[in-house]
Amino acid sequence: MPMPADLPDVVLNSNAEVVLKKRYLRKGLDGKPTETPREMFWRVAAYIASMEQNYPASTWKKEDLARVFYTMMTENDFLPNSPTLMNAGTDLGQLAACFVLPVGDSMDEIFDAVKNAALIHKSGGGTGFSFSRLRPKDSRVGSTGGVASGPISFLKIFNTATEQVKQGGTRRGANMGILRVDHPDILEFIRAKERDGDLNNFNLSVALTERFMQAVENDEEYDLVAPHTREVSQTLRAREVFDLLVRKAWESGDPGIIFLDRINRDNPTPDQGEIESTNPCGEQPLLPYEACNLGSINLARFVRIVDEKPEVDWERLRTIIHLSVRFLDNVIDASAYPLELITETVRQNRKIGLGVMGWADLLYQLGLPYDSRRAIQLAETMMDFVQKESKSASKALAAERGAFPAYATSLYKEQNLGPYRNATTSTIAPTGTLSIIAGCSSGIEPLFALCFVRQVMDGEKLPEANSYFVQALHDSGCYSEKIMDAVIEKGSVRGMDFIPETVRSVFATAMDIDAQW
Repeated sequence: MPMPADLPDVVLNSNAEVVLKKRYLRKGLDGKPTETPREMFWRVAAYIASMEQNYPASTWKKEDLARVFYTMMTENDFLPNSPTLMNAGTDLGQLAACFVLPVGDSMDEIFDAVKNAALIHKSGGGTGFSFSRLRPKDSRVGSTGGVASGPISFLKIFNTATEQVKQGGTRRGANMGILRVDHPDILEFIRAKERDGDLNNFNLSVALTERFMQAVENDEEYDLVAPHTREVSQTLRAREVFDLLVRKAWESGDPGIIFLDRINRDNPTPDQGEIESTNPCGEQPLLPYEACNLGSINLARFVRIVDEKPEVDWERLRTIIHLSVRFLDNVIDASAYPLELITETVRQNRKIGLGVMGWADLLYQLGLPYDSRRAIQLAETMMDFVQKESKSASKALAAERGAFPAYATSLYKEQNLGPYRNATTSTIAPTGTLSIIAGCSSGIEPLFALCFVRQVMDGEKLPEANSYFVQALHDSGCYSEKIMDAVIEKGSVRGMDFIPETVRSVFATAMDIDAQW
């Protein structure tokens, strides 16, 4: 679809321009960009909108929808996940960010997973694995008479393979490694990142069971069970294991925790299998051989002034949610997946993950401290709205295009909900890079500092100051370079008596906020 001559240009901040040039714009053999940001956004918008031709009942002309998608992205209302920006309309064509692959207990199954992960990383995706099926270290291997090396040793093989493959030719892949808390090698897994640099391409999470958490609560022992024999190999005190987990997470950030029993209670397609892992960042539970494409709405763009007071523009937000769901559903059709089995699973369930970013910036504009009851109430209202409207949009698409094929055996059918076009519609991603492009705060996180220097690819340093904070200083009449230098040095304004209390309370940073929030 040719780019219209009257298409508005793109206005980007300098940091967004750096990131797009380094990672997202198509490049020639000399490594230099062969497209502009304007051309990139049109490439994506036109290709995703062209999927409308698959659905005769659609009331959209693809040219009109392409303009709408272009405007959504260039005005920073919505951005799809990185692989879609990188690969839409290119020969590679892999547009999903999140994948989960099974890891079986045989050498063939293990190294098939290594190979498949490499293919996914090469195409720009990230992978999640459960290593809970692997027999524990020092178990007897019947076929050879030898002993097994255990899940941690194979984690290192996956990590090394990841090190050698750049995602979509631009960055190394990312992985999630999960082990059940009742696996005999759980203590070694919890300690796996004690040495700095070990497993640096993995996030790790312990899958906590409800039985284990009951044992923690009651200060009881629990059983470690060998997955290949189902025999109890050892018992441990649950609180000691939990305390070790918490201590190691505090020391290194890993492992995290995941409540798989709870997740599987809400698995919308239990007939398709049991969820055993998530994507690398942990926000998207997926079945084995399943993928999901994500997108995020920039909440900072949905504030309007009514009677001189800021408020959320709910109607405009509703419109963008419905357009975003259509965009993400089109991405499923537009994407080429690395494995045929992934293609089949994805198109059976058609999961999408619409999330939000710019939450902290939204609160700044509304004058709400992040660590306040009113902010919590707004968060509940906001995500209830996003969830309900994304489901409403998915139901409308089902009427136009048909329900996802696995709907007939899903919980939705059983509970007389839907039909829906997508088995899931919402998830909240970290948006580390997307938020730079959109010029907003990441995901739902508070800022870690109001003024700072961000280090990105190749060690390049990008100075940043939150624009709403700078404006608040100007509005209160206390902006000066001296104050900015003081804020850069400290990172926070709390405790600075020369800054008005209204500014100090609203502009909370991560280190200001008590853990209870």
